[in-house]
Amino acid sequence: MGKHERVAFKVWMESGKGPLLGDGGAAILEAIEKFGSIGKAAEKLGMSYKYVWDYLANIEKEYGKPVVETYRGGKKGGGGAKLTEEGRKLLSEFRRVKLKLTEAVKNTAYRGIEESLSARNRLKGVVESLKEEGLTVEAKIKVKTPTTLTVILTKEAVETLNLKVGSKVEALIKATGIMIAKTKR
Repeated sequence: MGKHERVAFKVWMESGKGPLLGDGGAAILEAIEKFGSIGKAAEKLGMSYKYVWDYLANIEKEYGKPVVETYRGGKKGGGGAKLTEEGRKLLSEFRRVKLKLTEAVKNTAYRGIEESLSARNRLKGVVESLKEEGLTVEAKIKVKTPTTLTVILTKEAVETLNLKVGSKVEALIKATGIMIAKTKR
């Protein structure tokens, strides 16, 4: 690959009739599971309640099964929502497929990337902590030079890299931010 080229792709699942679930839909399902509410999920994602509600209705229409279960609140509290077993299965399958495709692309597209990076923009270190904040994760990396870097990652990146506290990583620094790569050692 040339120095200004990169590999990018989008993953979505389809039913027999059309699109079923992509990154946006997966983010909606993840947010509902995390916050227990369609309204809170919409707010956290910066989407309107109606947009999320309509999106869920479309998923369920295409999938042919309910993916979210809602319930009304009583005198002591408000209602909420959670993924059905089918919703969890759908989201899990989407994540599994996306992870496998990401690994396949990474393993073919980035062979030789080590030769294209300058030594001064790589710092080896160990993950000290992972702090979940909404749909992102803040990773603190202790590098061999006496400093700790803080990196904001998506949950998907943490899952794809299988990051855990104590994982050995390399901080790849570019002008607009810091990326991390899990080391094989």
